[in-house]
Amino acid sequence: MEPLNPNPRPIVVVTEGGPHIWAIVNAIADRLGPVSVILETPESKKQLLIGRARRQGWLQAAGQLGTMVLTRLGKRFFAGHAARMIAEQKLQTEPKPGQATIDVPSANAPECLQAIAEIQPGVVLLAGCRLLSSQTLAKIPCPVLNYHAGIAPKYRGMNGGYWALATGDAQNFGTTVHLVDAGVDTGGVLLQARGKPEAGDTISTYALRQAAFSRDICVEAVSDALAGKLAISDPGLPSKQWYHPTIWFYLWTGIKAGVW
Repeated sequence: MEPLNPNPRPIVVVTEGGPHIWAIVNAIADRLGPVSVILETPESKKQLLIGRARRQGWLQAAGQLGTMVLTRLGKRFFAGHAARMIAEQKLQTEPKPGQATIDVPSANAPECLQAIAEIQPGVVLLAGCRLLSSQTLAKIPCPVLNYHAGIAPKYRGMNGGYWALATGDAQNFGTTVHLVDAGVDTGGVLLQARGKPEAGDTISTYALRQAAFSRDICVEAVSDALAGKLAISDPGLPSKQWYHPTIWFYLWTGIKAGVW
């Protein structure tokens, strides 16, 4: 497929990686041209747990850790379902041969800013990485967008698709591309996509399902940024930040409502 924007300014994606993120990166590369990927080292579970405990208390943090462990196990258990989804949706979930990647310890590390300065991109897309500090954000001289696996601002934070289903709000099972500011998924909304889970989908596969129906909005938002025609819209929704569900809430909701 011929790129939509031949010879645009470079495109950078900052991410921790993962199959659903590579599906988006490859979709952008197919439509708009090469993408440079800055891969940050994932935050350790220990540091994540300590940070959650400080904000929410140790009981909540321990419950969330239980769900995170169960989700990881679920990815192995539901690997066959994920493979079928990848084939049906024609997702490219691995880096392509020759994909340019730069490893950095953190999206907020000097190495990340140095890489961005050397590439001189026309747009930076964050997708599954740490929250940028205001100091880092101020030093990036181009539009910074974020792909968020939830409908913002109603489902900011973690597991936006799961929370829409768990709260009986299936019509807002979707994703958002928004501008990045100092808050958690609080920047101006650019584009949103809504879809629906299918039989066999769980919290372990929602992100992959969401990526499948969100490739077009990611391509469109990046293309708009390169063309200098980003436009913010107000979805008229309440704002709330969500975290991982606790293991007891997850099991209760699964048994009661069939939302796994």
